[in-house]
Amino acid sequence: MNRLQFQPGLSLPAFLEQFGTETQCEAGLESARWPEGFRCPHHGEVDHYVLRKRGRKTFQCQPCRTQTTLIAGSVFQSAHLALTLWFLAIYLISQAKTGLSTLALKRYLGVSYPMAWLIQHKLMQTMTERDAHPMRRGAGR
Repeated sequence: MNRLQFQPGLSLPAFLEQFGTETQCEAGLESARWPEGFRCPHHGEVDHYVLRKRGRKTFQCQPCRTQTTLIAGSVFQSAHLALTLWFLAIYLISQAKTGLSTLALKRYLGVSYPMAWLIQHKLMQTMTERDAHPMRRGAGR
């Protein structure tokens, strides 16, 4: 028996229960990005306000008034797409045993072909960069 093949995974209903709403995705992204809570990217200050701009969470540092969105500097930044669709795309691509075509991703997400292509390539690029960086894999610790 191949142990890798029979690893417990996250079922689609469990995934949707955990990341089915925009608020749940925001909370998951926030806890992954700032595990100890928000810190200003310029000087590490923790005192901040939370604002909403165009439906997105924006953090404003109290002392310096620097604003940072939840998706700034991430793979989600440039494509104006709901986090629920990004998270679903990540789930679908990571669960596909033999890969997922752009056309299939387009159908699953209900987006245009160019958007599905962009999502897929951004995610694949991010995964490639993460694998290529030895410190992110835990080497050297």
